[in-house]
Amino acid sequence: MELNNSKTQTLLDGQLDLWHTTFAFMKSMALKSAVDLRIADAVQHHGGAATIPQILTEVKLHPSKIRNLRRLMRVLSTTNVFTIQHPSAEGGEPVYMLTPASQLLLSSQIPFAAMLLNPMIVSPFFELGTWFQHELPDPCIFKQTHGQAIWEMTKQDATFDALVNDGLASDSQFILDISIKLCAGVFRGVSSLIDVGGGLGGAAQTISKAFPHVKCSVLELEHVVAEAPSNTDVQYITGDMFESIPQADAVLLKSVLHDWDHEDCVKILKNCRKAIPPRDAGGKVIIINMVIGAGPSDLKHREMQAMFDLYIMFINGMERNEEEWKNIFLEAGFSDYKIIPVLGVRSIIEVYP
Repeated sequence: MELNNSKTQTLLDGQLDLWHTTFAFMKSMALKSAVDLRIADAVQHHGGAATIPQILTEVKLHPSKIRNLRRLMRVLSTTNVFTIQHPSAEGGEPVYMLTPASQLLLSSQIPFAAMLLNPMIVSPFFELGTWFQHELPDPCIFKQTHGQAIWEMTKQDATFDALVNDGLASDSQFILDISIKLCAGVFRGVSSLIDVGGGLGGAAQTISKAFPHVKCSVLELEHVVAEAPSNTDVQYITGDMFESIPQADAVLLKSVLHDWDHEDCVKILKNCRKAIPPRDAGGKVIIINMVIGAGPSDLKHREMQAMFDLYIMFINGMERNEEEWKNIFLEAGFSDYKIIPVLGVRSIIEVYP
């Protein structure tokens, strides 16, 4: 009987693991609802602590949805988007409060979350199994679903282009602000910097504000530069990183190289090396990307790196471990590098000519 009970419990534990993964998408959909409804703003409006009726009124939902809203908030609180304080008196209303995650939804991370959770980005993963059955080289998962690559679509669809550029800009501003606070030395001694593939300039603008003496530029494709803001000290340059990169003391590549395969990364970095002065004159490339295995080793960080590596396959991209990065740097003609794993699942990599 003891053995049977053990086997039965093993089966139930297995089902729980299976269900936990199967229904994990509900966490994403609950988060998307919170973003769409601006629930974090509703809670903040009430001093950072709000009841269900207060949230319902603030986000202008019909009273008939109050029970459903309670169920949504239960998921959001169990996944640490909000925290819940249960009433001390019987019949009282639970109070939902902001967490570090939902505080980010008040402003800086909303465009990035909206981009990642957009159906155009999410839907290709329904065909992931089909994609694995095809022989390489084949279309990326995004192109397999939508008939064209994501960068082709952004050129043709202004709304989708704005979604992508706004999302990437918000992440750039966030991660560069953190980078400057934790590793200001990375940018000291630099008098000019060009952000290659920098979108609308979220990263370059953050650097320019923190270091006014640094001349910051963004190299981007023509249709991106056409939408760039004009009320900034950052210069926007139309160009192609596969052809040439303008001269600067430092080149910034934030979330760029994980979009490309080994050969393309080498091409980009060779152009970077041509654009910067020697190491003893301050020349360097600053990369912000994941280094698989670097940083904290707890389950949440390891799982996030693994999941993002799978995610970036939707554009035929990949995340890399240190050995893979090292091979690219050496093949592109660089002499040395330093990994600074201070950005959670991401790292800053300084690469020297």
